Amino acid sequence: MTAAPTEISAYGDHVLAVEPTGAEPVPEQARHGKPIGLLWTWTSPNMEFATVFVGVLSVGVFGLSFWDAVLAIVLGTALGAVAHAFLGLSGPRFGVPQMVAGRSAFGFVGNMLPSVLNAVTAGIGWFAVNSVSAAYALNTLLGWPLLLCLFIVVILQVTLAYLGHNFIQSAERYAFPALTVVFLIAAGVILSKSHIGSANGAHAFSGAFLLTVGATFGYAAGWTPYGSDYTRYLPRTAPKWAVALWPGIGVLVSCVLLEIVGAASATVLIPAKVAADLSPTAAFTYALPTWLADLTLLAIAVGGIAANALNIYSGSLSFLATGIKLPAFLRRSWVSVGFGVLGTALAWSGLSDSATKYNNFLLVITYWIGPWLAVTFVDRYLRRRESDSSIGALLQSTAHRNWAAPIAMALGTALGVWLFSNQTEYVGLVAKHVPDIGDVAFETGFVIAAVLYLALRLVPGLGSTPAPATVDQPEPATA
Repeated sequence: MTAAPTEISAYGDHVLAVEPTGAEPVPEQARHGKPIGLLWTWTSPNMEFATVFVGVLSVGVFGLSFWDAVLAIVLGTALGAVAHAFLGLSGPRFGVPQMVAGRSAFGFVGNMLPSVLNAVTAGIGWFAVNSVSAAYALNTLLGWPLLLCLFIVVILQVTLAYLGHNFIQSAERYAFPALTVVFLIAAGVILSKSHIGSANGAHAFSGAFLLTVGATFGYAAGWTPYGSDYTRYLPRTAPKWAVALWPGIGVLVSCVLLEIVGAASATVLIPAKVAADLSPTAAFTYALPTWLADLTLLAIAVGGIAANALNIYSGSLSFLATGIKLPAFLRRSWVSVGFGVLGTALAWSGLSDSATKYNNFLLVITYWIGPWLAVTFVDRYLRRRESDSSIGALLQSTAHRNWAAPIAMALGTALGVWLFSNQTEYVGLVAKHVPDIGDVAFETGFVIAAVLYLALRLVPGLGSTPAPATVDQPEPATA
């Protein structure tokens, strides 16, 4: 199922319209917008409690000292933000979602591996995580049953994703100033009432620093498979520096700010009897005056919805990027609804023991995204002298194969987890004997995948097939 170019062009910059585009290229006549819009697109989704909770984990769970936590947060987030900034450059060049852009490295069939993984991670996994935090915020604010709050949140965020690209961008724009102001005020109060000196790292987990780097990288890098999903409508002439800068700044500043506040909030003194009855969001707002606590809870709910609009939308695009043919009535909009239903079921099951499940989820994300990034970056470098028209045609060729990429990614992921994973569900062979290294599965997976890809692409039958004849404008692909 594809949308006709005339249908996509008619969509233009209309906000109150259902986006007709799936995974096919956006034609030049339908391009619109400016790169500065990417600042709020990538700031608003991080102004939410899931971001805060990454910082809470560093001190409250891993036991790091506050300043060690700050260093780990900055390092992990910076790595993820730089990767995210780079990947969005594919959007204006080819007009396709991120997972379609990945076909140059993985081939049409091999690209199903990262596409399916991202569809599940984004449309179901992240959807569940953010739905839970937003539901807790509404529950604390209104006193309504938690399950009812969850359903309210789900309906709102699925509606955003159903309408698509322009409506999401507009919603993020209007959420940006309100969320930023509320969280900045709350951050100031929490920092003033925290006791950061009490977080001295005396009881830190083995490898706590690298665990925090991994978790913060996982949070920021969790956006990387969405990169060009929100830049593909920009004109080809959009300045590359701006296309890369604004998403990178949006992710870096918002994540670092709220994660540091989260780390500080773990040192706010709360009586034990009170703390036992508080939800994670209620504990975060405990030190705030009532009026600010209420505003912050509302902002947490809005931020969760803002994040999940992107998660469901990009999850549906990743699913369509697999090339699976669907009936005409199952456009991207209805695929978004389907992911919303599945994500709701997972969120329902995650309303308890959320801290452990969230930490494990963040680490699992890095296990496959690290190797995927390695293969993607290496392939981009190797194709640096190829023309846009040549690569654009390759992205739409169903005959294109490059088995070296999915094999390298799969082996990099498997070996990284087997040797270096360190979480409650599984401890790797090396991590079991040397727990002080923390969880470095994504770092080792990245290196292994990069080396394997460089080697395997030289093996006859595994390397990239010849590029098809170049064209000025890639033909729409079946989505």
